[in-house]
Amino acid sequence: MPPSADLPGFLDSVAPILDRWGYLAIGGVIGVESFGVPAPGQTIMVAASIYAGAGRMNIWLVAIISFVAAVVGDNIGYWIGLRGGRKAVHRWGKYIFVTPERLERAEQFFARRGNRIIVVARFIDGLRQLNGVIAGITKMPWRAFLLYNAIGAALWVGWWCTVAHLLGVHIVKIMAHAHKYSWAVILVLVLAIGGYAFWHVRHIRKRRARLAAGSVEESQA
Repeated sequence: MPPSADLPGFLDSVAPILDRWGYLAIGGVIGVESFGVPAPGQTIMVAASIYAGAGRMNIWLVAIISFVAAVVGDNIGYWIGLRGGRKAVHRWGKYIFVTPERLERAEQFFARRGNRIIVVARFIDGLRQLNGVIAGITKMPWRAFLLYNAIGAALWVGWWCTVAHLLGVHIVKIMAHAHKYSWAVILVLVLAIGGYAFWHVRHIRKRRARLAAGSVEESQA
């Protein structure tokens, strides 16, 4: 049953999509994201789960549709990679924003971590969209891919749907009291962003220093 109060905050922006397309939107967006298209699959699943917590959707249907769409989409990606190979992805990938550089970075990460990275790939942006395609290109056995992929999808869906649903249950109360702590939240966000920026710049400088030192050693050798 719909909640007695209107959904507050950012949920108002996704309400028209979920009201019009409902569960079809969840399955469609997650499905296309899973075979390489940059789409907000995780975002719409989280939003739908919060929506469900507020009483507008069924959380079990959200979770089941998200899981099925993720597994089916990844398997489509797997067969694209297996049948088309790297050349086809390079040729046609630009139309879905899969650049050779993006694919190469994902492949290198995949190679370093091994096939079991598929289990956690859904939690990593970039790999979430390309892990099926890469598994196909590298000719990973389909049954092994299906198993690892299903486990990863179940963990991904279970985690985000649970957390977002619990948030949705209390979203009206949370938003009603949020204005009292708005400045504190802004301060925390500013400090967090500033700290991350400082750490990131420091990390880049250290890496450049190591590369420069390595270049000097090679030239001297």
